[in-house]
Amino acid sequence: MKLNPNIKIVSDKRETHSKASEEYVSVRFDYPQKTWEGWIPVEYRRTGVSIKTEDELVEYLNNVYAEMNPDNYSAWLESQKEFWAGKKAEITKSFFDCLLEGSWQCADCTLPKNPNFARRIQDLKEFGYTLATNKNKFCTSCNANKTHIMLLPIKRQGVGKSGYEVFSPKLRRRIISVLGGVDAYENKVNAHCLPDHKFSEIRWDDETKENNPDNMTDMEIKNKFQLLTNQRNQQKREVCRTCYQTGVRGTIFGIDFYYEGTKYWDKSIPAKGKSAEKGCEGCPWYDIARWRSELQRRIHQPL
Repeated sequence: MKLNPNIKIVSDKRETHSKASEEYVSVRFDYPQKTWEGWIPVEYRRTGVSIKTEDELVEYLNNVYAEMNPDNYSAWLESQKEFWAGKKAEITKSFFDCLLEGSWQCADCTLPKNPNFARRIQDLKEFGYTLATNKNKFCTSCNANKTHIMLLPIKRQGVGKSGYEVFSPKLRRRIISVLGGVDAYENKVNAHCLPDHKFSEIRWDDETKENNPDNMTDMEIKNKFQLLTNQRNQQKREVCRTCYQTGVRGTIFGIDFYYEGTKYWDKSIPAKGKSAEKGCEGCPWYDIARWRSELQRRIHQPL
């Protein structure tokens, strides 16, 4: 397969957003109606995109180019209106509306003022939108380098498969009930906890995502989920991101204890995919309750 002649890859060097473990290629798309320039995510776990080879890149860019054709924009916009209709997410919707401009939008002077800007961007990603983030782009209004965000007008969940699992509100309530409402980190009941996948999404690939039917067994729920507050969930994501990028597994309270393996990721285990879950076992963040139990067992072993 050949790259569409109307696509120009501006730079062979991938741009990165390390905090989100995202990578992009800078491109220019020439259409009869207009020219579009921006970054296309090629490593984007939210929608399961992970482009490694040249052939994969050519196929992916050709598909994105076709979907972003200005002739498709009206239909895309109409589908977004249907998506947002009746949704109680006014603050996040205000960010979406600003990003509809389609070009780079400065986080400081263009997007809505919000003390939790990063949360709003994350919400849009969790809704399935594809965003590019440039952490160091010059803003002519601010007269300084600022974070800029760009929304790609492609279908939610991207051109390809979503890397994220979903479950119904009914199953969410059942997971919380089966796990007793117990915050795995604090080891006490907390009404503000939500289900967390033990196996971090950053290590998923297209084949990892599974269905979560409402009739999952109690054992399936206990094996797959734990409960964490949003704050701890964000902390776990940072720990897992660092592990994925550096190969150094996380700790809790700085305690260098792993009931399986060592502080370093086992290089004989793939970094992504279903089999990667084996490399997470033993990390305190993977299964906090078991880690605590194993640690206590070791502490109380006879000398």
